Amino acid sequence: MIEYVNRLDDDAPRTGAVPRGAEAAVWSLDITQDVVGGHPLGGATAMLDAAERDRAGRLLREGDRRRYLASHVGLRVLLGGYLGLAPEKVALVREDCPCCGGPHGRPAVAGGVIHFSLSHSGDLAFFAFAGAPVGIDVEGLPSASAVADILNTLHPAETAELTDLPEPDRRTALARVWSRKEAYLKATGTGLALGVAEPYVGSAATPARVPGWTLADLPAPAGYAAALALRA
Repeated sequence: MIEYVNRLDDDAPRTGAVPRGAEAAVWSLDITQDVVGGHPLGGATAMLDAAERDRAGRLLREGDRRRYLASHVGLRVLLGGYLGLAPEKVALVREDCPCCGGPHGRPAVAGGVIHFSLSHSGDLAFFAFAGAPVGIDVEGLPSASAVADILNTLHPAETAELTDLPEPDRRTALARVWSRKEAYLKATGTGLALGVAEPYVGSAATPARVPGWTLADLPAPAGYAAALALRA
């Protein structure tokens, strides 16, 4: 388990070298900040590429747009630190989708020097960087109605585990399961296209073993669950 999550604040980050092998670097960001890694959000759009600006422009709610801008500025600042580039010089692409072959798979850095993953929920963003395919996810606790909606979409063993829990404990357990699932599905690039029944990740305090992958829960603030998946 990764016991330490770096914090991206107002100042420029000290990223160090690109993680290699079985190593991953994880960062968190409070996306209510006005300055991210030394860059005021007021001028953030100049740092983004055309696709990112288009996406930000299509978000109707100011809060959603701010979260998107803060998390993508954070991503570019951190990638720039690892690659020795200005944030706006980081070239982002999409890999081919492993399900259909279309150009909408995992987001990636052109040239594949470093693998990354980004997730945000509420006012929190998490970032992961590694030398191999990696996925990260952070989730706020779901509502009771969301638990009821999702419960039967999971692996049958996970559904049984959650059903056996006292109702007040299911929200925390489902957030744990869902963050593990999402981290793995982001790392593989399949996303939710094939559903969330597989793989079995379990609801216990320690994730179930997923062949070929390292799956770990991450430290997260109260009210959140977070997980990382890294190709072994």
